[in-house]
Amino acid sequence: MKKQKMKKAATKKAVKPKAKRKITKKTVKTIRHIPKKAHKAIKARPKQKAKARPKARPKAKGKPKQKPIRKQVHKHEPEPVQPVYEEPRIAEIISAPHHPPIREAYGERQEHRHMHHPPPTQVEESDETVKKCPECGGSNLIRDYERGEIICRTCGLVITDALTDFGPEWRAFDSEQKDKRARTGGPTKLMRPNKGLVTEIDQYNKDIRGAKIDSKLQAQLHRMRKWHKRISIASSFEKNLAIALGELDRVASSLGLPDNIKENIAALYRKAVKSELIRGRLIESVVAAVIYAACRIYGIPRTLDEISKISGVEKKEIGRAYRFLKKELELDIPLTDPSAYVPKFAVVLNLSRDVQMMAIEIIKKSLKKGLISGRGPTGVAAAALYIAAAMKNEKRTQKEVADVAGVTEVTIRNRYRELKKELEIDINL
Repeated sequence: MKKQKMKKAATKKAVKPKAKRKITKKTVKTIRHIPKKAHKAIKARPKQKAKARPKARPKAKGKPKQKPIRKQVHKHEPEPVQPVYEEPRIAEIISAPHHPPIREAYGERQEHRHMHHPPPTQVEESDETVKKCPECGGSNLIRDYERGEIICRTCGLVITDALTDFGPEWRAFDSEQKDKRARTGGPTKLMRPNKGLVTEIDQYNKDIRGAKIDSKLQAQLHRMRKWHKRISIASSFEKNLAIALGELDRVASSLGLPDNIKENIAALYRKAVKSELIRGRLIESVVAAVIYAACRIYGIPRTLDEISKISGVEKKEIGRAYRFLKKELELDIPLTDPSAYVPKFAVVLNLSRDVQMMAIEIIKKSLKKGLISGRGPTGVAAAALYIAAAMKNEKRTQKEVADVAGVTEVTIRNRYRELKKELEIDINL
């Protein structure tokens, strides 16, 4: 008995007690929701192998394609509908025949504006390319830059009311304000040796604030001015231009030539200097020849006598230089029209407009018959005025006409006889 008890005790000692199961949240859920029998059945099932993932495709070279963005449209929200422009109902009310008081009160002007004329902002063309009116097709347009409008003269339509202003953003009410507010210099001018693109040190001896500069700095500024003038005119070309352009301005101003003709004369003189046509000649004679050539090209009645008196150069020297420049520069100078001198001589002789018109008609007839070739234009113009004044009972002596035209009395008598004979003018003087 004792041996059996000992064996039972040994077996009891050898058998280890079962480990207690740890209770977690997962186990609690399984215990609550899954019964014991089902739990045992789940454990007895064989484990399924996990499916192998498909291999990733190799990335294509180049930029990745962007997926198209699709707008998420909810079923309960309707799609947005584009608004459709509808004509105002007032036009229908006006056009209705049973509303005469409304039509009279509102006026046909509103109907015309709504139904016929497009608004100014609907013009698709730019401001500079608008050449025709979209309403009437007329090309007579007014550009009002103060109000920024383009208006048609024929129908009065305002084509656009938003013109682009390319001027400055500031306003000036006098020349002083304009000089102070302007941020740019003047345009380049050929009448200046450096074309106006030159720096200058003024002689006011004041700083930027308007205060006077010390005496020591004034002496330094004086030396800077002197050397600045010497350096600015360094080459012989610039020295020649500095002398010639001053003389050109003096002679052209005394002859009463406009600024645009002065610029053309300066361009012609610069061309002669660059071609080295002035070596061995007086600057004054070349300047006078260039002025005479420009007057001939642009049809300004100025004689060689007038230019020689003002410039102080002999008539022969000017003529020689003129012929040389015409040949070397290949200038296309037309023949002088004698009718250009008629108004000038008529004003000095105090003749009426009828006399001027008749003298011009005589010159045109003589041009058709070729009577002027080889004759001086001033002599022909003086003779035509002499004949026209006698025919209109405004007689002038040959001496008076000769003094004004700068020719001799013999020249006037010879031209008078030629014109009388060839044109068959019935007059005796």
